[in-house]
Amino acid sequence: MSRTAWGLLLCGLLPAPAAGQVVAITGGTIYPVSGPPIEHGTLLLRDGRIAALGASVAVPVGAERVDATGMWVTPGLIHAGSTLGLKLFGSGAQEETEEDVVVGDVKAAFNVGEGIDPTAVSIPVARLEGITTAVTAPSDGLIPGQAVLIDLAGARLDELLVKSPAAMIADLSQGGKAAGGGSRAGAVLRLRRVMRDAIEYARRREDFRKAQMQPLAASADDLEALQPVLAGTLPLFVIANRRSDIESALRLAADYKLKLVIWGGVEAWKLAPELAQAGVPVVLEPLTDVPRFDALEARLDNATLLRAAGVTVVAAQRDNAQFRDLRQAAGNEVRNGMSWDDALRSVTLSAAQATGIEASRGSLEPGKIANVVVWSGDPLELSSRVRHLFIHGVELPLESRQTELLHRYRTLPPAY
Repeated sequence: MSRTAWGLLLCGLLPAPAAGQVVAITGGTIYPVSGPPIEHGTLLLRDGRIAALGASVAVPVGAERVDATGMWVTPGLIHAGSTLGLKLFGSGAQEETEEDVVVGDVKAAFNVGEGIDPTAVSIPVARLEGITTAVTAPSDGLIPGQAVLIDLAGARLDELLVKSPAAMIADLSQGGKAAGGGSRAGAVLRLRRVMRDAIEYARRREDFRKAQMQPLAASADDLEALQPVLAGTLPLFVIANRRSDIESALRLAADYKLKLVIWGGVEAWKLAPELAQAGVPVVLEPLTDVPRFDALEARLDNATLLRAAGVTVVAAQRDNAQFRDLRQAAGNEVRNGMSWDDALRSVTLSAAQATGIEASRGSLEPGKIANVVVWSGDPLELSSRVRHLFIHGVELPLESRQTELLHRYRTLPPAY
């Protein structure tokens, strides 16, 4: 790729779909996720959306054809727990490259969107793993702030943003203890007080403005930001791994009628029936199998047990590699008893449902955004590679800073 082309790639200056543009992906096995596979199928993309799919779909005259014979066609993967665009690479980045943390314990008004860099080198790398959409989230504190949803293509923030905010984050795990004076019970107590004060603030905004009420547990901006959470329109992603922490989150959600999502959920298998009955999705890390004091009863078949009980399971590794581990995490779900269909669903449609974007993403259905990946083989096998990737119906180059370096140094200059 030329220097100019590489610059355009980094900046996200990629062509928008032309009016009336039609792309026909033909000959592959299509996995819609919302329905059975379609062998030797055709998937039509028109104006950035899915127009039709099936085994006998006619290809319009003049359509751009992509031959997917012998390949697998799936929705773009959704990473429900990343810091894409906020860190150079994963959670081990240098402080000057991190945009996901602000000082304080209660930061409900903090929205990470303004800190996202559309030119981040990690975004093209994530696309090479088949990821087209991601939750990118803040960290640190009892209420780290607001996560946003992005599609991984665009020159400007408004082109990337799918939903902002997408979720409020709270931490009832080891990471939130400091906000409660070093105790889990203290953290829950403080979180409840913040919720109560947010309700009180909504009732008495004018008294608050005139300083005619007792001090509240957070600033006006933070209490205002919690109103959609209390109204049940913005999901609350609670980081909780221990059974006791998950139970605390369930009680909190029941008391305040919250739209709860458990994030982490290492011991969630112990509460599978309760989570299913409450309709609470679990975003977990299927590669987490090492017991720790924050979760002593970790087990690799966590996802399988949850899914068998009827829980919506989402896979999202939160580690230094993050997006690189997403396919491996879903593959490990299969290795440990989950069906292949449910595992693919855990990084597509279930992730979309947990974040409220299932009407536009997560499966291949007419009318949905054309975020599509063509794979050389089974996407949950690490040996498979992305052959074509579309976001909003536009095929993106399968290049990144890392592939550029590979090409550059594949042939070394003669030694002196």
